[in-house]
Amino acid sequence: LQLMESGGGLVDAGGSLNLSCTVSGFGRFKDLDMGWFRQADGKEAERLICLTHSGVVTLSDDSLNGRFTIARDNAKNTVYLQINRLKSEDTATYHCSDCAWYSDGYYPELRYWGQGAQVIVSS
Repeated sequence: LQLMESGGGLVDAGGSLNLSCTVSGFGRFKDLDMGWFRQADGKEAERLICLTHSGVVTLSDDSLNGRFTIARDNAKNTVYLQINRLKSEDTATYHCSDCAWYSDGYYPELRYWGQGAQVIVSS
C-alpha cells in the first residue's frame, strides 16, 4: 500500500487548506478505512480523523470538530482533509494513514503512511 499526500503549503492564520492523499498498490480502495494524522517538529504523532469505507467519521478529539473535515473519492482512490480557520498550532506535517477500530471509534492505525504534506501557518 502506497500513499502520497499533496496540497500542503504556507497559509495565513484563519485561512483554509485542502490536502489530498492518493492511494495505490491496493485494488479495493473503497474497502479501506482511511484517515489523517499530523506530526509537528519534536512532537509525537497526533491522530486526527478517520472516514470508514461505509462513511462513518470519527474525530480523535472533539476540539477538531468544525474545523477538520474528511472526504473521499473512491473513483480516484483519494482521501481529502479540509482544514478551516487555520491556527499557528496546526503547523505540522500531515500524513494520511489506514484506520482501525479501537474501543471507542476508528483511529489512524499508522501501519501505512505517506511522506506527508507540510503545512505552515503564518500568524
